[in-house]
Amino acid sequence: MPAQAKAAILRETGQPLTIENITVDDPGPREIRIKTKACGVCHSDLHMAEGSYPWRYPTVLGHESAGIVEAVGDQVTDFKAGDTVITCLSVFCGNCEYCLSGKMSLCESPSRMRSENEKPRLSQGGTEIHQFAQLSSFAERMLVHEHAAVKIREDMPLDKAALIGCGVTTGVGAVQNTARIEAGSTVAVIGCGGVGLSAINGAAIAGASRVIAIDLSETKLNLAKEFGATDVVNPKDGDPVKQVRNLIGGGGVHYAFEAIGLKQTAEDAFRMIRPGGTATIIGMIPVGTKIELHGPEFLREKKIQGSTMGSNRFRVDMPRYIDFYMQRRLKLDELVSQHIALEDVNDAFEEMKKGEIARSVIMFD
Repeated sequence: MPAQAKAAILRETGQPLTIENITVDDPGPREIRIKTKACGVCHSDLHMAEGSYPWRYPTVLGHESAGIVEAVGDQVTDFKAGDTVITCLSVFCGNCEYCLSGKMSLCESPSRMRSENEKPRLSQGGTEIHQFAQLSSFAERMLVHEHAAVKIREDMPLDKAALIGCGVTTGVGAVQNTARIEAGSTVAVIGCGGVGLSAINGAAIAGASRVIAIDLSETKLNLAKEFGATDVVNPKDGDPVKQVRNLIGGGGVHYAFEAIGLKQTAEDAFRMIRPGGTATIIGMIPVGTKIELHGPEFLREKKIQGSTMGSNRFRVDMPRYIDFYMQRRLKLDELVSQHIALEDVNDAFEEMKKGEIARSVIMFD
């Protein structure tokens, strides 16, 4: 039978989320229902709440989560009730060109979702509640396609596992999958929130010789050193591009990563790289924003590219990240700034706006 769940609902752009009860349907043939145990509050959720990206309302936000499988559809073979899982918004069909060429994070197949003619996954009093990122993790239960989750080892703490579901995979993956940095290369990371810190950590794991962290917050810059930054730059002390170039010796870094989502920082990332270097934009730049670059720079074989969820193959990547954590190479404990209840999600957004914390994690009973 359909299950009830307490959820944080966004009913209108710019308004606080409200805590309400919703109905979560039974799993369809290839779906699984999950009892949410932990969910990170990600900047992408704030973008949606503030209207930087268009969405349908009412909706349940949240997408960085871990939990326990409660029920499975009759065609599901990879999961059973009781399995510990991490979810991922990079839901893949497994059959399209993107999936078959190893680019599952770009899958756009409609087969991953219910059609308009089917009963909605989430509802309230017979009215559809729209699902965010095919997950909607700000709720006690989730109903997702079987290709939206990966089974993990049971000894993994779920508050840390949840962060792998988005921020960690996005940051580490951008470094190791999208840019594929080489050991010994030099790296600059702009923005030391959860994603940026994970990119720094990923660069250190990959063997970068210099990892330069750039942020306006001294608190975050100090935290970046714990994640593997060899140098830190505060734009308050002057042009960050010049500071980075001076640290490296004038030529710029091999790789730069932008993890904020602003026009200026995206342009700075491109300016920081040396000839032949690559700038990777991870941050969610608002819809309609245009980036300006100087044409002659391209004659020096400088490249700029985007990254979707760290170009992940999450069913392969996430178990490996957990092994890195268990080996104390991947920093997850340090990412968790505070544990909160679902009712505190609006306060977590306000804390995020101040720019002084890495991640708030909602814990469910």
